[in-house]
Amino acid sequence: MGLILRLLVVAGLAADAIIHIHLAGDMGSPGGGLSEGTLFWIQGIVAALVAMLVLVRATRLTYGIAFVVAASALGAVLLYRYVDVGSLGPLPNMYEPVWYTEKVVTTVAEAVATVAAALGLWHVSTRERVSG
Repeated sequence: MGLILRLLVVAGLAADAIIHIHLAGDMGSPGGGLSEGTLFWIQGIVAALVAMLVLVRATRLTYGIAFVVAASALGAVLLYRYVDVGSLGPLPNMYEPVWYTEKVVTTVAEAVATVAAALGLWHVSTRERVSG
């Protein structure tokens, strides 16, 4: 079970990373402040790094980090799909009330990674309690 959860987290975060990096180039970078493209680059790079961490070592810490990264990305895509919150401080208005293939794929990938990371965290914690 541990290997399956690990692979689901890695696959979900890898898909998230690939799509965010791919889409970042299409978003441009308007002068000054954070752009949507910059945020997509950051999300893609962080997701890729965390996927590698979980692949190399699946611990409570790495599963916890993976959960935070995946859940925050999932929360953001759902929030900005359904709510026009406008600009928040340095964050641009990213409201986009449509679904398209890349958005659906990354949303599913983030959901899979979120659930698998939560279960991985539980699995590792349970295993440590039993053996400790």
